[in-house]
Amino acid sequence: MEGVNAVIPVVEVKDVTHVYVNEKGATLALDQIALSVRSGEFVSLVGPSGCGKTTLLSIIAGLIPPTEGEVSILGQPVTGPTSKIGYMLQQDFLFPWRSIRENVTIGLEIMGKLTREKKEFALHLLEELGLGQSAAKYPGELSGGMRQRAALARTLATEPDILFLDEPFSSLDFQTKLQLENLISHTLKARRKTSLLVTHDIAEAIAMSDRVIVLAPNPGRIKSEITIPAYLADMTPIAAREQDGFQEWFRIVRKEFESTERRR
Repeated sequence: MEGVNAVIPVVEVKDVTHVYVNEKGATLALDQIALSVRSGEFVSLVGPSGCGKTTLLSIIAGLIPPTEGEVSILGQPVTGPTSKIGYMLQQDFLFPWRSIRENVTIGLEIMGKLTREKKEFALHLLEELGLGQSAAKYPGELSGGMRQRAALARTLATEPDILFLDEPFSSLDFQTKLQLENLISHTLKARRKTSLLVTHDIAEAIAMSDRVIVLAPNPGRIKSEITIPAYLADMTPIAAREQDGFQEWFRIVRKEFESTERRR
């Protein structure tokens, strides 16, 4: 049975098309998107504004149904939100009136799974992410990077199979962003988490990913898929950025990105 599961994609998107309809008419947001993500793989979605990156992520997460096409998670059709997916956003959405410890366990509370063992696991995550001594503090007492680490601990505490990251570093200063990229990359690899990242940052996508998918806009569609070589993908994001070959891969992805903007 284990061998069968190993060949089933964790995420599979089959010919997904999505149309937004409002009082002004209909807009084709996504057109015939097909992709799959393997177990433990880190995949980034990049592309200019209007290419439907976040819409695609929302459809895969079951937050909105596609107009056409199918999405499956671990071989099961997606018909709505699922606890198999953890979401980390640009904003941390920590509750200011709850301590960091209480914020990290809120997902477990909502799911009715806040057992003693789960609470201990959540506190262990805080320690692992360097926030053990901040557990009793409140969000207003933490820096932006620390708050994002707390948001990651909250997401991982529910033990999702897949982690979705929707521009989680974009509001941070460059140095904090690099440190957090390293920490998240290490944490997800150590836990063998399957991950999908939405970002405008080409260097970030290359440094963190096994594969980069470039989306073209109007309507959103897959322009190209670029596999990052193992010697870069296996490194920490900071170390990968320092390699001689990194700039060449940056040029390759940037060329694809820029060609979508020219056509636009």
